[in-house]
Amino acid sequence: MLSTQQKSVADRPWLDPDAKPQIVIENVNKTFGAFTAVDSVNLKIFKGEMFALVGASGCGKTTLLRMLAGFAEPSGGRILIEDADMTRVPPHERPVNMMFQSYALFPHMTVGENVGYGLRRMKLEGAVRTKRVQEALEMVQLGALAKRKPHQLSGGQRQRVALARALIRRPKVLLLDEPLSALDKQLREQTQFELMNIQYQVGITFVFVTHDQDEAMALSTRIAVMNRGRVIQCGTPSEIYEFPQSRFVADFVGTTNLFEGTVAAAEPGLVTVRCSETGGDLYVDESGRFGAGQRVWLALRPEKIRLSKEPVAGLWLNQLKGTVWELGYLGNRSTYRIKTECGKIVTVFAQNDRRTSEWAIDWSDDVYLSWTANSAVLLPL
Repeated sequence: MLSTQQKSVADRPWLDPDAKPQIVIENVNKTFGAFTAVDSVNLKIFKGEMFALVGASGCGKTTLLRMLAGFAEPSGGRILIEDADMTRVPPHERPVNMMFQSYALFPHMTVGENVGYGLRRMKLEGAVRTKRVQEALEMVQLGALAKRKPHQLSGGQRQRVALARALIRRPKVLLLDEPLSALDKQLREQTQFELMNIQYQVGITFVFVTHDQDEAMALSTRIAVMNRGRVIQCGTPSEIYEFPQSRFVADFVGTTNLFEGTVAAAEPGLVTVRCSETGGDLYVDESGRFGAGQRVWLALRPEKIRLSKEPVAGLWLNQLKGTVWELGYLGNRSTYRIKTECGKIVTVFAQNDRRTSEWAIDWSDDVYLSWTANSAVLLPL
C-alpha cells in the first residue's frame, strides 16, 4: 500500500527527480524576422498530464503548440517525445494529434464519416474501422448521432465530434487549441467535466492552449504562464494562484490587490512592510527571501479579506479602514471596491452564503478590512 507521500509523487511525477518526462521542450525559440514569438522555452510534460499553456494574446502559446504538432519548425532548440527527437519530423509522422479551435469538421460528411476520416491512412478492414468509429462516438456520448451532418448538431456536440476524430488514431499526445472557446458559458463549464472524464478514460497526455484562466484552473494538472514568448512560471493551479512568483503572474491569474512598500523588518516567520498606500505597516508570514530595506509588492487575493463594520481583534493582524465605493452583486458572491482612508482602492469578494433581500454592508458604509499574516504573499518589485 502506497503512503500519502508516495501517492503524491505518483500523482505528481514532476516532483520525482527520477521520473522520465514524456515531452521535453528544450531551449526552443521561434522567430519571424526580427520578432521573437517563442523565446528559450524549457518544459517537461509527463504522461497522463492535462497541461495548460496560458497567457495574453501574442504571448507565444499557440506558436509553441503548433511546434509540438509539427505545423511550425523551431528556429532553435529541440522537441522530444518519449526520447525521440521530433524537431524536424513532419506532423503526420508524429505520435500526436491536434484538435483545432474551429473544429474543422467537413460539412458534407456525416458525424461517423468525420470521425473515421482520421483512419484513412491506416490499413484497416471495414469492420474494424466501423467498430473503431462507433467506440470513439460512444466515448463522447454521440453513438446515436453517427448519421447526422455537422449543421444538425449543437456547438457542444460538434466539439465532441472533433474530439472523437482527434482521438480515434489513439495518439500518445493530444494538442488542443482553445478547445472550449466556441461554447457559451454554461455549456463550456459542463464540457470541462466531460473533457476531464474523457482524458481520464483514454489516459493520454493533453496539452491545451487557453486564454480562459478559470478553464485552465479547472482542467489542468499544471499550468505554464507565458508572457512575451517566455514561460514566466510553471506549477499546479494552486501553486500558480496561491504562490505567484512575480507581479505579472499575480496580476494575470485571477484578481489581486497589490500594495507597494519597503521591508521595515524581517524576523523569522514575519515580515513587516511599510506601505505609504495604507499609511502604516502590513504584516506577512514570510521567511528568508526578503531583507530590511528591500522594495516589494504585497499581493492579496480579494477573497482572503474579511469585511466588517467593526474592528476585528485577534489573529487578524492587518486592518484598514475605508468606505464602500462600489458594489456589484454577482449571485453567488458580491464584489466590493473599498476606498481606504489613504485613497487606495481595494477589491473584496464576499460570499453570499445567506439568502437576503438586503446587503449587510451597502454603498457608502464605513467598513474595516482585515486579513491574517499568511493570507498575502510578497513579490520582488
